Amino acid sequence: MGNNGNIATKKLHRSAAIGLTATKVGLRHLSHVGRKKLVGRKLNSLKQEQAQVAHEEEIGKTLFKALNQLKGTALKASQILSMEADILPEGIRNELAKACYKATPLNRALIDKVFRNEFGKGPRAIFSEFEKEAFAAASLGQVHKAQLPTGENVAVKVQYPGIAASIKSDVKMLGGLLSVVSASTDFMPDKNIINTVLDEITIQLHREGDYYQEAESLKWFKDNVKVSKITIPSVCEEYSSERVLTMEELSGLHLDEWLKTNPGQDEKNYYGQILFDFFFHSFFELRHVHADPHPGNYLFMDEGKMGVLDFGCVRDIDKGFTDKISGYYKLLIQHHTGKQDFERLREYYEAFELTKADMSDDDYRNVLQPELDRIQKWMIEPYLTNEFDSSGRSLPEMTTADTRKITPYMKEINRDLLYFDRSYRGLVLFLSKLGATIQTKNKWIFGEP
Repeated sequence: MGNNGNIATKKLHRSAAIGLTATKVGLRHLSHVGRKKLVGRKLNSLKQEQAQVAHEEEIGKTLFKALNQLKGTALKASQILSMEADILPEGIRNELAKACYKATPLNRALIDKVFRNEFGKGPRAIFSEFEKEAFAAASLGQVHKAQLPTGENVAVKVQYPGIAASIKSDVKMLGGLLSVVSASTDFMPDKNIINTVLDEITIQLHREGDYYQEAESLKWFKDNVKVSKITIPSVCEEYSSERVLTMEELSGLHLDEWLKTNPGQDEKNYYGQILFDFFFHSFFELRHVHADPHPGNYLFMDEGKMGVLDFGCVRDIDKGFTDKISGYYKLLIQHHTGKQDFERLREYYEAFELTKADMSDDDYRNVLQPELDRIQKWMIEPYLTNEFDSSGRSLPEMTTADTRKITPYMKEINRDLLYFDRSYRGLVLFLSKLGATIQTKNKWIFGEP
């Protein structure tokens, strides 16, 4: 169970890891509450806030340690939850985001086993060169540099063994862990929201577990994306299988590495515009969205190119939904900057299957909508001017109390909307960290130029 590169595949071992983590979380929070009662009154508000963030980070470290040991389903969940501002607070999300880069590598013998199961021989009998050490963590595996017999440099994604068998039980155990966090802290929203997110994680994991499907998505995007300077790797079909995906190696830097090179503002704006255009082109024109927007999936490359990686999570979007999103944003801009239209706004909520039909008009206007106002103002802010400075932009905070106010009026989260919101939030947070100023006017929200 230590960090020796082995996965805890037996259900008993995985359950034990989750159970031990739940106990640690509970004890840490009790200790924090005790210290807060003893010394809280002596601390000013800034120091109290710093102590709270430090506590959240400690909880996050404890969660990440366990999820990293389990790998697979648990590690992917760590990546996704790091993007969910309405599920966990910032301190915990920051620690879970390490899953984008810092997963403990697998034991080499397990890598060899995967290749023998898929191809009947080890990686060194397939490639002219194959680096033993992984250079990156993927969603459900890890990535090794290699060289084809033709001399072409490639990246080889190898899936962690036992993923398919552990998905259902892992998500169930993760739900239990989050329930413990909810019961022992004030960090978590309503259980129904958590369950919806976990259900979607399960569906997503089953899709991502099939590398044949990811290969098809890679080829589709490479053939159809027309955004200048977006680079998508080619698939090496002969060297790929259901559990191994071999693709063209893209050379570049991830966001944190690139920022350390001290790029100028013009460079930041340039790359930010590429990503902004890629998202809108994919969603509204192609009706396919790259729905795994964590920073590890983007590379800053030479010649002004932006590499996009990991197409395991792709969502096909119905044209009816893209039309709804377009009309919805137009209405939000009107509602919050001009003439309010509560009736049409509610019609959109019901069209997205977000709200219950029996909600009273009084509850809608005086309870639900005031809670949604600050989220919607955050959503439309980039479109109130033609040029938007995204630096320092964070997600609007939703406390547990805020979530509980709106839960009685909400249905389960619409699946298409869940993917759109997650991808859009991920884009905005990436642009914020990048510090880019972008041109936001586009035909899909503002109409044809």
